Amino acid sequence: MNTSKTKALFGALLVTLAIAPAVGAADNLEPIDLARQLNQAFIGVADKVSPSVVVISLAHKVDFEQSPDNPLWDWLPPEFRKQMQERFRQRGQPKNHPPVFDAQGSGIVLREDGYILTNGHVVEGAEKIKVRLKDGKEYDGEVRGTDPQSDIAVVKIDATGLPAAKFANSDKVRVGEFAIAIGAPFDLDYSVTFGHVSAKGRSRIIPDPSMDQDFIQTDANINPGNSGGPLVNIDGQVIGMNTLIRGLHTGIGFAIPSNLAMQVADKLVAEGKFTRAWLGVEIRALSEDTEYRELVKGVRDGVVVRGIVQDGPASKSDLKLGDVITAVDEKPVATAQQLRDEIRAKRIDSDVALSVVRGGNKIEVNVKPEEWPQDDTPVANRRSPAAAAESTDLGITVKPLTKDLAKELGEEYTEGLVVTEVDPDSAAARKGIAKGDILTEINQSPVVTLKQFNRAAQDADLKKGVVLNLVRDGVSRFVILKDSGE
Repeated sequence: MNTSKTKALFGALLVTLAIAPAVGAADNLEPIDLARQLNQAFIGVADKVSPSVVVISLAHKVDFEQSPDNPLWDWLPPEFRKQMQERFRQRGQPKNHPPVFDAQGSGIVLREDGYILTNGHVVEGAEKIKVRLKDGKEYDGEVRGTDPQSDIAVVKIDATGLPAAKFANSDKVRVGEFAIAIGAPFDLDYSVTFGHVSAKGRSRIIPDPSMDQDFIQTDANINPGNSGGPLVNIDGQVIGMNTLIRGLHTGIGFAIPSNLAMQVADKLVAEGKFTRAWLGVEIRALSEDTEYRELVKGVRDGVVVRGIVQDGPASKSDLKLGDVITAVDEKPVATAQQLRDEIRAKRIDSDVALSVVRGGNKIEVNVKPEEWPQDDTPVANRRSPAAAAESTDLGITVKPLTKDLAKELGEEYTEGLVVTEVDPDSAAARKGIAKGDILTEINQSPVVTLKQFNRAAQDADLKKGVVLNLVRDGVSRFVILKDSGE
C-alpha cells in the first residue's frame, strides 16, 4: 500500500475514533480493531462484487486498427497506444487469417439472463467476443447494442442465473466516499483497487461536443483493461462504470455514473439502440459565462443558449440566442449537463416546456425534441468572399449576403451580412470570428443592410460589451466583444 493510501486509511480510522464516543459504537475498541474491521469491509466488498464482474476477450480482423477518429483513442496512455499498434503490426498478413483474440476489457453482469454492461470502446471493431465469469465458465457473446455518445454497450451471452450486480443511485454519491474498482487491467483478472470519489459532474473531459459525459472522478487505481468494469461503494453497489484514465499512475480516473449507464443500457436491452432526444442548441452554464452574466438581469442560475442549429428542433421554436433556460418541465437546471440529462430521454416530437429568462422577463417556450441526427454531415469547404464593402472599429468588414454567395459558402441562405475581413489585433479575432461567418444581429438588433450595420456599430460600446449573433456551418451562435479583459 502506498503512503498516500495509508494516510487516507488511518485518517478515516481517526475520524471513526473521534465520533465513536458520540454514537456509542466503538467505546471499547482499540485502533487495531477498527483497522481490522475496515480491512474486513474491503475484503467483503471484493468477495461480494467479483462474481458480478466478467472478463471480456475480443478478437479482431488482422487488418483492424482502432479508429483514430474515436474520441477515446487520444485518452489512451501513449505507451499503451504503442503496445496496441505494435500488436496490430505484428499480426500482419495474410488478411484471410482467422480473427485473433488480441484485446481484453471488463464488464458487469447487468441481468441474470445474460446481459453484460461494458464500454462501447471495449467492443469496438470486435469480430468475436468471449465472456468469462469468475467461476471460469466462458461464453460466446454478441453486441446487443451500443451508444457511441455515452460509450456504453451491452453484450448478450446465452446464460441464465447469473449474479447480477446491485446498482446504486449515483445522484446520491458523495465526494470523499470510498470507491473500489474491480476489473482486468493488463490481463490481470479480478484486480481490486480502492480510493475515493474525487469529484462528480466532470464534463468536457473528451473534446467532442457530441459526447454525453458526466463522469465521476476517482483516485482508485484504474488502468487499461479496467474499462467496462465497476466502480463500487463500500456497500458493494455499483456507482459507476470505469471508462477513462488521464495517464498511467496519475490517480485520475473517470467512471460513467450508474444512473446514466442504466438509463442507456435498459434501452439497449429492450430496443438494441438508444434514441437520444436533441434540441439542437449550444449551451453553457450561466455561472461559467462571466461575460454574459454581466449583461443579463433577473436570473442567477440557468443555462445560456449560445448557439442554435439551423433546421434543428430549437430553430423551429420561439427559443432565441441569449435566452437563459432555468427549468425543463418545471425541473430546475443550472448546468449544461443537467439540461442534457433532462432532455436525453424525452419522447421524440413531444412538447417540452422550457422556463426561460429573456430581457429580464420570465417566459415559457415549448420545444419538440427530435432524434439526435445519426449521420455526420461534412463541413463545407469555405471560400473567401469578394472584396469588402464596409469596415468598422468592431474589427470586422462585411458585405451583404446573397443567395449565390450563401451557396458558394456552403450555407443555407439567411438574411445577414458576410464577414469578409477580420482585424487580427481586434477583439473579433480573439473571439474566433472568421471570414465567411454570417452576421445577423448586433445587440439583438437585426443587421441585414450595411446601413443597419453602421448604425448598430456606432451605438455599440466595447467597454460594456457588444453581442454579435453569427451563423457558421449551419449553427447560429453569439459572441461578446469587449475591450477590457481581452
